[in-house]
Amino acid sequence: MRVQLGECFGMPIGTNVEGKLVAALRRLGFEKVFDVDFAADVTIMEEGTELLDRLKNGGKLPLITSCSPGWIKFCEHYYPDMIENLSSCKSPQQMFGALVKTYYAEKEGIDPKDIFVVSIMPCTAKKFECTRDDENAAGVPDVDISLTTRELGNMIKRAGIMFTDLKDEDFDPMMGVASGAGHIFGATGGVMEAALRTVAEIVTGKPLDDLEFKAVRGVEGCKEAEYDLAGTKVRVAVTSGLENAHQLLEMVRKGEADYHFIEVMACPGGCVNGGGQPHQPGSVRNFIDLRAERAKGLYGEDKCMTLRKSHENPFVKELYDTYLEKPGSHKAHKILHTTYVKRKVY
Repeated sequence: MRVQLGECFGMPIGTNVEGKLVAALRRLGFEKVFDVDFAADVTIMEEGTELLDRLKNGGKLPLITSCSPGWIKFCEHYYPDMIENLSSCKSPQQMFGALVKTYYAEKEGIDPKDIFVVSIMPCTAKKFECTRDDENAAGVPDVDISLTTRELGNMIKRAGIMFTDLKDEDFDPMMGVASGAGHIFGATGGVMEAALRTVAEIVTGKPLDDLEFKAVRGVEGCKEAEYDLAGTKVRVAVTSGLENAHQLLEMVRKGEADYHFIEVMACPGGCVNGGGQPHQPGSVRNFIDLRAERAKGLYGEDKCMTLRKSHENPFVKELYDTYLEKPGSHKAHKILHTTYVKRKVY
């Protein structure tokens, strides 16, 4: 939402307002302001490890991403036979809350019950996700409340804060640094690309010559690609919008499509087009592809960054070295992973 919030205040579509966002949140009374994209980097560490484990040890394939709560609930209702394909990783929102109430709380000597976590998300389904079972690593909800981009914009206006006049401020340290890979989660194909950057380097043991996996970018409803990772052919697919997801999964069900890794986002175009994003009038929507322009802002930010791979984030390394031990450890599973349930359609 760093490239969408500005729209609430008349700023150009795709403008990165991260610094003003942090400043506004502090003026609204938040004591600490962290970057959930830090948790997106952690998600890649866990999900990448999960993918490699399934490829190596014969686990259930294709592995399907679990970042989108709308997609997860759709799967539980309409594709319960594919629940085992879902990554067990919590979403970045839930991983962040879980780490605040375990890792951060322990470091700062704070009782988790005394921490109230508010997430700012592009997604209305994140509100439901906060209430799911098995999202309470410290014995209390990982995330207490989730607000949408649009709701935050209204709060800032009601507080009389002149958003466009704010000077940029930085996130609080420890959980406030993210890589470019974490930033691009908001665009369809972003999770896939972030994962491939890390998985490819882990498998080959060599730095990538090109970090941009352009075949999985773009706002098309379905994309597919094949990559050679040290002699292993890995077939991937990216889909956004539940109708597109339905068509792809039906092909997988029938054995008409064979993939190792699939990214699914409930909203067409990904989180940049989430239900909680700023509304634009028809005079704008009819002439500008909002999804593409917002995604361009994320990819532009990623390209300008020095830190572009999740596994190179020094604060993520510190998290594992001092607390979680390693990706996929027993402790990591206890805090950062979740379960799913079969749900009735009606």
